Amino acid sequence: MNMKARFCSLTLCFAFTAFGIGAEKAADWKPLFDGKTTKGWRSFKSPEFPKEGWVIEDKVLHHLPKGGGGDIITDESFDEFDLSFEWKIAKGANSGLKYFILTERGQAIGHEYQLIDDDNHPDAKNGTKRGTASFYDVIPAQEDVHPRPVGEWNQSRIVVHGNHVEHWLNGAKTVQYELGSAETKAAIADSKFKAVKGFGEKVKGHILLQDHGDEVWFRNIKMRQP
Repeated sequence: MNMKARFCSLTLCFAFTAFGIGAEKAADWKPLFDGKTTKGWRSFKSPEFPKEGWVIEDKVLHHLPKGGGGDIITDESFDEFDLSFEWKIAKGANSGLKYFILTERGQAIGHEYQLIDDDNHPDAKNGTKRGTASFYDVIPAQEDVHPRPVGEWNQSRIVVHGNHVEHWLNGAKTVQYELGSAETKAAIADSKFKAVKGFGEKVKGHILLQDHGDEVWFRNIKMRQP
């Protein structure tokens, strides 16, 4: 390898490490949920936070079973980030964390990091593209990576660096893809999102926590940006 190629390789490696793939610095993280209030969050359908369904308990954002309230999104929009969060679900539950959410679409459609009881929810039986930590209905998670038992906390990360995206679960990478690539476009064409204009392309959008009618808990939601 010549000196120029070696320099470029080292520069790329440094960029990924500095952004958070493989290294952490506590001072870099910005909380998206302060553990006490709903500051920074609102309903997908209105500028207010839902009056039902979502409650804060012991620094945890808890969606009650059949509690209503609807999906919630961040006030801010993001296109380049390292997002970390902890979550757990009830038996038989289904939920998700979505990114690249655009309110102008009129529906809460975005790239979804699936959160589901793989053993007991029927949607998880509809193929590996709908299992925990997948890019929902588009790219399956690695088969050898599994969430902790229902009721136990999991730690997840979503990294968007340029057009490169990764999903992580409890320290293991489950998904990686390139926005706008031929491979990603082909996967989307074989999904329920094939008719959604611009789906699979990089956009600046909100982060969304899904109300799927089931019980789910979130905590330590934080982000860092380059």
